Amino acid sequence: MLDIDNLKQELKKINGEAAKIRDLPVEQRADFGKKINAKRQEVLTKISEAEKALLDSAVEPLDITAWSGINEPLPEFYPTDMGSLHPLMSELDRVVDIYQMMGFDVVEARQLDDEFHMFDSLNFVKEHPARDGYDTFRTEEGFIPPAHTSTMQHRVLKAYRDNLKKGQAIAVVVPGRVFRNEDVDATHEHTFYQCEGVYVSKTCSLGNMLGILREFFEKYYEQKLEIRTQPGYFPFTEPSLEFLIEKPKSLGGKKGDYLEMLGCGMIHPNVLKMAGIDPEEYHGFAWGGGIDRLVMLRYGLDDVRHFESGNLKFLREF
Repeated sequence: MLDIDNLKQELKKINGEAAKIRDLPVEQRADFGKKINAKRQEVLTKISEAEKALLDSAVEPLDITAWSGINEPLPEFYPTDMGSLHPLMSELDRVVDIYQMMGFDVVEARQLDDEFHMFDSLNFVKEHPARDGYDTFRTEEGFIPPAHTSTMQHRVLKAYRDNLKKGQAIAVVVPGRVFRNEDVDATHEHTFYQCEGVYVSKTCSLGNMLGILREFFEKYYEQKLEIRTQPGYFPFTEPSLEFLIEKPKSLGGKKGDYLEMLGCGMIHPNVLKMAGIDPEEYHGFAWGGGIDRLVMLRYGLDDVRHFESGNLKFLREF
């Protein structure tokens, strides 16, 4: 591995030398270019041979599904009590099932994305503070672990826009894992799950959106619920709202107790335009909310850090 790294450093130096060709007299450039190309090809060949040798000598990969019991006989099959669905996955299945019963398609979100889908396609101005590294994780290559499932909005709108020509609505939910540069405490995590909803048609309105969200939460908590909205701000919706529900009785809620559950609003015309949809002809709404919060409320959990802790005692409760 060290030889390959050294060879790649050597190739980098050769590429740096190649840039000097622009400073040479015209009559010397051809000869200089031939010599540089020969050196480059020689190093590339060595890298290729070294990588092949490394691959040929690689040990058989570890089978992580193999039985790992210490001083125990190999079982005929794995006991069913050795594992279970993570509570977040169980709850995510429940969320998706409800939306599917309401006629929504499901598209899984990505766990690594780019600047365009994270910001540009969602009407974020270049100076928006969310672009700052203090809020958003970035890889050394410039990719972004998405901070919200809204990174999928542009893809969903483009992939399903033919529905509109057929007289059908775009109706999609997008569950996914998201990442934020947060100070971790009992109510904040750097890694969590969200579910995005996108709906577009010729006639849809805020009233339709509120009806869908109310139906979802009533199905989820299995009781009738009062709802409220309050003004919010998101670059990709206009108007933007925060959606609240009456605190369910199962959670000790009383009359007049409300919980903020998610952000939502009518899709901004600029977002529709970016996806090739005419905002003069079609309207849409979108929403996004955390799955971890739903699970915490449903089971009366007081610390979001349990989910990513790997604490078997906690997980076995489910």
